[in-house]
Amino acid sequence: MGAANAKTGLGPHTTAEDVRTGLAVEVAGVGFSYGDRVALADVSFRVRSGEFFGFLGPNGGGKTTLFHLLATLSVPQSGRICVLGCDLATERAAVRRQIGVVFQNPGLDGKLTALENLLYHGHLYGMYGSRLRSRALAALEQLGVASRAADLVETLSGGLRRRVEAAKALVHDPALLLLDEPSTGLDPVVRRDFTRYLQELCRSRGVTVVLTTHYLEEADLCDRIAVLHRGSIVATGTPAELKAQVGGDVVVAHTRSPTALREKIERRLAVRAVTVDSTVRIEHARGHELAHHIMEAFGGEIDSISVGHPTLEDVFVHVTGSRFAGADEEASA
Repeated sequence: MGAANAKTGLGPHTTAEDVRTGLAVEVAGVGFSYGDRVALADVSFRVRSGEFFGFLGPNGGGKTTLFHLLATLSVPQSGRICVLGCDLATERAAVRRQIGVVFQNPGLDGKLTALENLLYHGHLYGMYGSRLRSRALAALEQLGVASRAADLVETLSGGLRRRVEAAKALVHDPALLLLDEPSTGLDPVVRRDFTRYLQELCRSRGVTVVLTTHYLEEADLCDRIAVLHRGSIVATGTPAELKAQVGGDVVVAHTRSPTALREKIERRLAVRAVTVDSTVRIEHARGHELAHHIMEAFGGEIDSISVGHPTLEDVFVHVTGSRFAGADEEASA
């Protein structure tokens, strides 16, 4: 269990080819089903070494199934997954030595201190003595919770517990950190701070971070994201690249009769519009001008109208035609 390579961030089992290409994860044509229900369909993507990569999608989109595969809890029923130079189908033990995992459900013992939780975890990886204690304290320092090392976990806030969870996953110096919905239940400010700690982890130590999330704001802080919808990846790129695909502004009109209003707008103003729940959405280069024309022509049928630059929610609507199910939770959290 050697330390991660200082230049690449890759672990001791990583092949020369992975170092050359800078790949930490490569997934090709992966499929997975639960009986007749397809959870993942022909999923392919690559994650570069040292990258902060996020999977964005509503609950039920396939994120957790994909996470279980990457964390070696399941094997793909079709396709291939290569993590840090190891094939998951045949080298799961080698992968486990090189990854750190933070599950969606809490994995800390509340009756132990923060440091004791890390020491216990290190023992599972064959670490003992001064080396383990040094690594545990360094991990707590890295996540900004070293001052709480002697506190019982049950006395810590939700945000601090999440940081301790991440520190625990880093004790054995993994090259890849996997996190499943890591900030679920945290308030927006704590969630943002925690995500920025992960960003800094990538920059300062070269650790590759892969997380799943249904929070748009969290995904916006990733280097790149893949949008998962009904078991398929429907878009991949940096947040800026994906928003640029939407084009121009996004005009959203709230109305009691969205289908009727959409048809009238398309006929009268010669623009393409889509209905999403009780709204009519239009992508347009000059959104404010279009909104003015819409209000002039159909003001009596509109409850409210807004114009804004594209967001990741707009990206989701653009590529799927559906509203992002996590948006309300994001807005009201």
